[in-house]
Amino acid sequence: MKMLVPVDGSSASINAVKKAIEITKKVSGFSILLISVVSYENVGKSLRNQQLWSQVDGSIIGEGSLKIEDEIMNMKIKMQQRLLDAIVNDLYFGEIKVEKQVVVGEIYEKILEIARNEKVDLIVMGNRGFSKIKRFFVGSVTQKVISEAACPVLVIHSDAED
Repeated sequence: MKMLVPVDGSSASINAVKKAIEITKKVSGFSILLISVVSYENVGKSLRNQQLWSQVDGSIIGEGSLKIEDEIMNMKIKMQQRLLDAIVNDLYFGEIKVEKQVVVGEIYEKILEIARNEKVDLIVMGNRGFSKIKRFFVGSVTQKVISEAACPVLVIHSDAED
């Protein structure tokens, strides 16, 4: 049996990892797949900030923007790999089998895709605690995963205690 835990570094996602460990220790046979998704949207924002800086500096990125976008993407992927490594090193997993993946794309789509492809039995994820109004208009990743996942989803809040 496999449990998927998306991680973004927020307190809610760290609490989700802790809850996944707790469940896995009580129910033998589970392994944990930790994933972190690097969103294209965040790379675009970083690139726009870089272009603004370059234009103020007097230079123009022009055709080189794809190279800069690739560099930003690679940097974000490495940061997320370090995040997953730190979580595995900092938390006690004991004998639990743990896998780590960093993927690129739309966050909720990647979570659902991996859950489907890996035949995940349970998704344990954090809730960022958006206000009701913002959640209504924007829709959170958690809400989208809950509504579209083929397996159960356990949502852990940022203020959850061990």
